Amino acid sequence: MSKFIKRYRFFIITVVALLILMVVNFKLGVKALGIVGYSFKEMLLVIPPIFVLLGLLDIWVPRETMIGLMGEGSGIKGILLAIFLGSAAAGPLYGAFPIAAVFMKKGVKFTNILIFIGAWSTTKIPMFLFELSSLGTKFALTRLLIDIPGIIIIAFILSKIISKGEIEEIYKNAEKL
Repeated sequence: MSKFIKRYRFFIITVVALLILMVVNFKLGVKALGIVGYSFKEMLLVIPPIFVLLGLLDIWVPRETMIGLMGEGSGIKGILLAIFLGSAAAGPLYGAFPIAAVFMKKGVKFTNILIFIGAWSTTKIPMFLFELSSLGTKFALTRLLIDIPGIIIIAFILSKIISKGEIEEIYKNAEKL
């Protein structure tokens, strides 16, 4: 029972907070519950396709191929592929983390995983196209030209700050999933 509570403590705390909110302010509690329901429905629409694609990636792409494309010796090729995959991805940011876990299992370099997550969060192609049409070419290109080097710099800094032991622990945890 203790293991169950420890594992789901944030969910339990959230449910209790929502119940307290409903007691204190029922109208606001119902509104919060509606938002939770909407978010849950959105997750149910996004997560299954991501897991199907993850299964295909896990089976169809050999570990050696991923190491060659995005592993330790991949250099600029790995960086560009991480940016492209992150930018071409669809869905909210929480969809990137299961993919990052599969990348870890496949031997992708930690820096490239960070670049992939950064690209997923900031350089999506549909967002770029929207910015082009709504905010203009100058703004869209300027933002992109600032974001891409920023993502790469942050990824390299993080990979240097985080110890090798911590990175190995992250990879071990990804293997458990």
